Amino acid sequence: MTTASPHSPDTGPARAAQPDDAGAPETSATAAAAAKLALLVASGATFLAVLDTTVVNIAFADLRADFRDASLSQLTWIVTAYTVVFAALLAVAGRVADTIGRKKLFVWSAAVFLVASLLSGLATGVPMLIAARALQGVGAAGLIPSALGLVLQHTPAARRQVAIGVWGAVGSMAAAVGPSLGGLLVDAWGWRSVFLINLPIGLVILAGAVRLTGDRPTGRKLPDPAGTLALALGVGGVVFGVTQGTEWGWAGGRVLGLLGGGAVLLAAALLLSRRHAAPAIELDLWRSRAFAATNATSLLFGAAMYSYLLSSLLFLNAVWGYSELKAGLAVTPGAFASALGAIVVGRRVGPAGQWAAVAVGSALFGASCAGMYLLLGTERSYAAVWLPLGVLAGVGIGAALTAISNAATASLPPQRFASGTGLLMTTRQIGGALGIAALAAILERHDVLDDEGYLRVFLACAIGAGAAAAAAFAIRSRPVQNT
Repeated sequence: MTTASPHSPDTGPARAAQPDDAGAPETSATAAAAAKLALLVASGATFLAVLDTTVVNIAFADLRADFRDASLSQLTWIVTAYTVVFAALLAVAGRVADTIGRKKLFVWSAAVFLVASLLSGLATGVPMLIAARALQGVGAAGLIPSALGLVLQHTPAARRQVAIGVWGAVGSMAAAVGPSLGGLLVDAWGWRSVFLINLPIGLVILAGAVRLTGDRPTGRKLPDPAGTLALALGVGGVVFGVTQGTEWGWAGGRVLGLLGGGAVLLAAALLLSRRHAAPAIELDLWRSRAFAATNATSLLFGAAMYSYLLSSLLFLNAVWGYSELKAGLAVTPGAFASALGAIVVGRRVGPAGQWAAVAVGSALFGASCAGMYLLLGTERSYAAVWLPLGVLAGVGIGAALTAISNAATASLPPQRFASGTGLLMTTRQIGGALGIAALAAILERHDVLDDEGYLRVFLACAIGAGAAAAAAFAIRSRPVQNT
């Protein structure tokens, strides 16, 4: 059960009459329509935000052809700028969403994301593209926690688990389908299309969001600016340092400075949050054993999942000789399988069983990675080996991600959904950065065309997923009654 700390801004009469942050009373038909619209809007925005973490990877060859004077290191910043800013601001954005209103933050974030997508698509040089991608990360960070907050605000308590299942299915599918969709877009229209495709979809999402009712004023204060800055810079420094560790050298001054400085800033943010009336990090959320356990599981699972998604494409391209487009299409069945796993958990697994769904999903994913380590090699075996293992991995990813979100939500009071979601996604992104760094460190010790390095990455993913499955047993706890 989550309890408020002495410094928690959620105590006092300002919250008493508004346990659900709902808007004005609505008829059942109007409420049902609003719930469907909120789910559609939130799912669409989440799809775009998650998609843009992976869709650019497949466009590297096209980017290098257009920007011949740019080094590979400069081009990797096009990906890194987005992921680092995205991770750095997620926790802060969740708190802001619960303070100023989920709809307000969602609309502003969607507008920023669209402007940044347009600037990315029109970029005339790598510096402009990197800056636009960083701005896109700002918008994405605001979209994710406010999107889920909108869903939970407009959805009756009895239907929230199903709604989270759909939302989770879209998010997990976006992460997996990014390479195949990116391959199709780049092959047909070039790298600019992976950014410009956001515009028509985003405008429809923005129009839908404007129609939703907003939150009631919560009476909460905006988070401590000093703690917020320390948190954002600390997370950003750690993620960036881990991301660049292999390329710059782990013992190099730049990496040690980023990791050390990030750790110091995170410690400062934690210290300030213990003393401030409106803390940047709501430490009392972690007093819920279930919520703390979901964060630990999210960190471990994120490390394994992001490493797996990238290594799969690299293996198909480098070892089996698939083109970027063919490699993207080869992993697509796993993307649809992840959506299926998410929907099944959302519809069929009750609140008390979410920890088991996390454990089973993580175990299925880990078993698939172990199977790839044992069965794959230089000889192509797509139908017999890759396809069934990829589908199994997809089911496990979708089930685990959705169950982690469900378990985290069940452990929180409704007025703190966005804050909790922001923290949960932050741990997943940090885990993802650690996983990619581990992947790079392993592959650096092997020939890029040799299968041995990739197989060792799959083994590492299996171990990470197994650790997530083990951590899931700590999630079991009496959920908060979200009514």
